Amino acid sequence: MALFLGIFLVSFIVNASLFVPFINLLYKIRMQRQNQETLDTFGKLTPIFNRLHRQKAGTPVGGGLLLIVTTCILSLLILVTLKFFWIPITSDYPLMDELKIIFFTFVMFGLLGFYDDIKKMFKFSSEIFFGLRFRHKLLLQVMLASIISYWLFSNLSISVLNIPLIGVLELGWLYIPFAAFVIVAFTNAYNISDGLDGLAGGLLFIALIIFWIISTSSLDTPLETFIAVWVGGLVAFLYFNVYPARIWMGDVGSMAFGATFAVIGLLLGKVAALVVIGLIFVLEVGSSLAQMLSKYFRGKKLFEAAPFHLLLQHKGWAEPKIVMRAWLAQIMLGVFGLWLSFFT
Repeated sequence: MALFLGIFLVSFIVNASLFVPFINLLYKIRMQRQNQETLDTFGKLTPIFNRLHRQKAGTPVGGGLLLIVTTCILSLLILVTLKFFWIPITSDYPLMDELKIIFFTFVMFGLLGFYDDIKKMFKFSSEIFFGLRFRHKLLLQVMLASIISYWLFSNLSISVLNIPLIGVLELGWLYIPFAAFVIVAFTNAYNISDGLDGLAGGLLFIALIIFWIISTSSLDTPLETFIAVWVGGLVAFLYFNVYPARIWMGDVGSMAFGATFAVIGLLLGKVAALVVIGLIFVLEVGSSLAQMLSKYFRGKKLFEAAPFHLLLQHKGWAEPKIVMRAWLAQIMLGVFGLWLSFFT
């Protein structure tokens, strides 16, 4: 454990030293939200969001990009260093296949989100770039998630679902669409949760700490290393992302982080714990989905605002109050998910 705590500290120091120049770079290239014409996940105008967040126009977007780059580089360097000094690297799966799945998820979903950020910030015309609407993003997410799920099934031989207090359910090839659904669901759930300063980053930090504890019991060195590096970077990011934020994560981070969070849960075989630990993300995407379906089928809103954090803000809750209470709820859900993991 001392080794991975050291890795965590190294990651924090490296990322903390890079964030200020990175923020300055984002200002220089104008990677910022320039106006209030923000679109939500489903492509509709969000006047309530714009009214409540008007003062944040100009905040740099793209903090997730730095975390993706540093996490990938540091994780690989540390694993190579461990091997060079003959420090045992243990894993539940073939090492290269596991690393391929983790980094493919992190990078490819990050690239998808980065493209979305670029198009939003610089407003490229559809004659140059195709319009990346929700259906386009969803199709690409399903394609990427299907590739990852196939690798989980074929390369790592994962095909079972552990149900707490009930037992093991063998899914066979049906594991592929099941895992793809989980990945896509959490990608969008986390993306929607990234709406208040410090909210998504803080929730993920707590959730990953729980998965880090679970991974230590499985003695999976690559996964422990990756999570330790990722969490160290998240702490550095949160320093600049808490209210009032100096930088936002952007879709580049939220898509990559949501998908990878789901993949870690699948690799650990803790899908039930994943749902419990990620319950706030599920609540966020559920409220947005219910709102969308209500407007489509009933022609009117179900809630005054969605997702749930925006509804609370619309009701008059201060942004830091929402975030702090969400963090407290996440701690309790994390403990519950950790307890639940002992039964799977």
